[in-house]
Amino acid sequence: MTSSVTPRRRLLPAVLAAGLLAAAALFVPASPAAAHDELVSTDPAAGASLQALPAQITFTYSADILTDAGATVIEVTDSSGASLADGTPTVSGTEVTQALKGAASGTVTVKWRVVSSDGHPIDGDFAFSVPAAAVTPSATATPTASASPAPAPAESATPAQTPNATPLPAQDTSTPSPLPWILLAVLLVIVAGVLVYVFASRSGRKTAGGDTAGR
Repeated sequence: MTSSVTPRRRLLPAVLAAGLLAAAALFVPASPAAAHDELVSTDPAAGASLQALPAQITFTYSADILTDAGATVIEVTDSSGASLADGTPTVSGTEVTQALKGAASGTVTVKWRVVSSDGHPIDGDFAFSVPAAAVTPSATATPTASASPAPAPAESATPAQTPNATPLPAQDTSTPSPLPWILLAVLLVIVAGVLVYVFASRSGRKTAGGDTAGR
C-alpha cells in the first residue's frame, strides 16, 4: 500500500513544474507582439544644416505605412511658425514624402504622425536649419527745412498674422498588457494539476482498500 501511494505523491511536483513551463512559454510570443514599427531615417536628417529649403522631406520606416485617409499627418514650420508644407503627404510602402514650398530661414521644425503596419499610431519630431535671411536696412530720410512743420499722423502698425500649424490630435499609444491572461493561464494549469493529484490519490486509496478486503 505504501509503495502504491508514494509515486502519486511525486505526481504533484511534476504537475506544478509542467504548469511553470507552460507559463514560461506564454511569455515568448508576448515580447515581439509589443514591438511597433519605427522611423529609420529622414532626408534631410535631423540636425542637418542646409543651404536652402529642400523641395521635399522623405521619411523611411521599418515597415509599410498604412495609407488610410488622415492616418498620416506631417507639419513643417519655419522659425516664425509659418507652414511650409505643400499639400498632403504621399505614402509608398515604407516611405512617406512631404513636398515643401516657400522660403524659410533659421530652424525648420518637422512633426509627423503615421499609423504603422500593426495599426498602432506612432509619432515624433525633429528639426534642421537653413541660412538666416539677410536683413536689408531701410533708407533714412533726410529731413528738409520747413517754416511750420506739420506733425505727421501716427500710423497704427497692424501685426502680420502668420498661420498656425494645426495641432496633432492626441492618440492613445497605450498597449494592453498580456500579464492578466498569462497569470490566469498559470492559475488554471496549477488548479488542474492539483485536481489530478487529488483524484489520483483517492483512486489509489480505493484500490488499496479493495485489495485489503479481498485478502
